[in-house]
Amino acid sequence: MSTRLPSTITLSLEEFSRHGGQTDSHKDGWGIAWYEHGDLHLLKEATSASNSKTMQFIKDNPFHSALVLCHIRKATQGDVASRNCQPLLRELGGVWHSFAHNGNLKGLQDDPRFNASDYQPIGETDSEYAFCALMERMQTLWRSGQRPTYEARRDVVRLFAADLRDTGPANFLYSDGEVLFAHAHQRHHADGTIRAPGLWRLTRHCAEGGVFEGSGLHVEARGAEQDVVLLASVPLSQEDWQPLDEGEVISVRFGRTL
Repeated sequence: MSTRLPSTITLSLEEFSRHGGQTDSHKDGWGIAWYEHGDLHLLKEATSASNSKTMQFIKDNPFHSALVLCHIRKATQGDVASRNCQPLLRELGGVWHSFAHNGNLKGLQDDPRFNASDYQPIGETDSEYAFCALMERMQTLWRSGQRPTYEARRDVVRLFAADLRDTGPANFLYSDGEVLFAHAHQRHHADGTIRAPGLWRLTRHCAEGGVFEGSGLHVEARGAEQDVVLLASVPLSQEDWQPLDEGEVISVRFGRTL
């Protein structure tokens, strides 16, 4: 989620957590990362979201943010352990970078396009290795002493996404705390097929005091008009969610698609 202004966010997560173990197979971990005043908060557990007391705490204690990433895990590579849960974080250029991936990538470590010599994974997942490879590509931009241009960052993400699609389903969200980049590819569907769409988008404008109610998500505008962009693997409400095209990369900043 990306919003124009920080919003009051309640992750009641009834439906979200049911996808995390009760009505879906993604029961091997979960995580939530949200940015606040240049810092980043991260909570994650290697357990089903639907049975988590930490998740209940989040439900009972809304937080404020303009940029949030959530992930529920179905283990395909790596142990069921906290180190393998997402979102994933790395520092580069004095900024927290965050990443979440949905899919199953193969052969990254042996592919010369995905060098990650300066960013080593802590866990064993393909997702973390991919994130390390992306950070490797971002180094030149961010270590120049000033914030890279949006266009330069976008170009790196687009080329990386194109390369990643060769290795398997490669839906991901990546943010540097300002811009949220989303890459849509293919995902496993309920009928057993692997196909697009991999991500869906909902764009909304909320009047002062307006509220968005989705499956396990409550976003409330805090005394001002609000722009909101939501991205999810499946639609979270009975609204006009739009599927992203296969291979599409979009950029969102302050609740608006660039």
